[in-house]
Amino acid sequence: MISFGEYIKKLDERLQRYIPPKEDWNPPEQAVYGVKDLYNVPLEKAKKLQFKAVKFQFKRHYEKNRFYRKLCEIRNVDPDDIKSYDDLKKIPLLQDKFFKDYPGGKEFAVWLSNIFTGDIPTVRIRRHHPTYDDVIRAFNSAGLAISYSSGTSGKHTFIPRDKRTFNIAEYAFAKAIVTMVYPLWEYNISAYLLMPNPFKTNLFAGKVCSVLYDAVKEVTPAIDREITTETIRLVMSRRGIRSSFIRFASAIAGRRLIRNIARWLEEKEKKKEKIAFVGAPYIAYEVIEYLKREGKTFDFSGRGGVITGGGWKIHENKRLPIRDFIREVNEVLGINEEHCLDVYAMVEGNGIMVHCPEGHHLHIPITYLHPMVVDKDLNPVEYEEYGRFAFLDGTTYSYPGFIISGDRVRMLERCPVCDRPGPVLEPEIKRAKGEEIRGCAEEMRKMLTID
Repeated sequence: MISFGEYIKKLDERLQRYIPPKEDWNPPEQAVYGVKDLYNVPLEKAKKLQFKAVKFQFKRHYEKNRFYRKLCEIRNVDPDDIKSYDDLKKIPLLQDKFFKDYPGGKEFAVWLSNIFTGDIPTVRIRRHHPTYDDVIRAFNSAGLAISYSSGTSGKHTFIPRDKRTFNIAEYAFAKAIVTMVYPLWEYNISAYLLMPNPFKTNLFAGKVCSVLYDAVKEVTPAIDREITTETIRLVMSRRGIRSSFIRFASAIAGRRLIRNIARWLEEKEKKKEKIAFVGAPYIAYEVIEYLKREGKTFDFSGRGGVITGGGWKIHENKRLPIRDFIREVNEVLGINEEHCLDVYAMVEGNGIMVHCPEGHHLHIPITYLHPMVVDKDLNPVEYEEYGRFAFLDGTTYSYPGFIISGDRVRMLERCPVCDRPGPVLEPEIKRAKGEEIRGCAEEMRKMLTID
């Protein structure tokens, strides 16, 4: 069996274009590219890497981001106050709702520019009354990687990443997954991406998966058409004739998609190829249900993996427990339970938390992400208490990645099953009371279903 060091070396060779020259590394790059295993760094070393990365970004945003510096001045905090690891809790946090509070038209472009850290490139918007998609395309044509997510209201969350920040996100995504499925991953694996084509959308959960095309030999996207902010808004809001038409058309496409995936599985089974499903659990769930109705099973033991992410709402009022999903994947597809893992991530940050194969707890990449759980008054709580997840992201160059999310979690000081160091989140994440449902899986579910 290939050693873990060689395994990661091969990955880095394939992902070379995401890695800046070593002489250009700052503490954030050292915390991501400079470690072999994002989840298995001795705790003291990880904390040192994390502290340097987060402090580096805090100083950068304080000096180069006018609106964030004003917030720090109101809170009476500056970079000189961050002297030790325990001081990180002083860094002012932004509510995730902040990234939903924006105007329309050309003023949206001004809003993006104002929250961007550093020098914004020259952006040319040609339409007099541009849509959100017009503005995003103009920014991305200038060299940025603006992406978005959405909630049930159809109100988007927009995040202004530059290419450096986005490359770190993509690399961390790939490295996190192949680390946890070692030694299953190989370049010659065939992947079915249960998301939109990354090259035809700026939806973050789809766009960040473009790295998959470099990491494996073959990728088939579930949705191979353009997905815009307007498409997502109409589908999520469910209002109007046009929205109903889109949902109806999507439902028909969804049924066709499930049959296509079943045929894909049959083809890969005959050729004894390695496979992976990556993306929304809803689509994988529908494939499993279809195969059960058809009385079909497969044996991808030792040569198959399922990586899901984005939420576990299967129908309007039904959540599928992760353990039940893992069991069904094993029974129908023959995929080992340790190769069926879930991912927790969000558009607001580059932190990616992945189930460990041993116990399916969500491990946190603490070399660059400082995790916290806060109560309703936004005060930190102790380990094993429930609260909203918050974090300081040491890799976000282009915006302050110091965020309080709307997700309800419980964090443990260490994994109760495996021996990887550092805190973990319990396996399933839910929205906090009063927060709208969101996530890439919910977007995919609504695009592929109809009442």
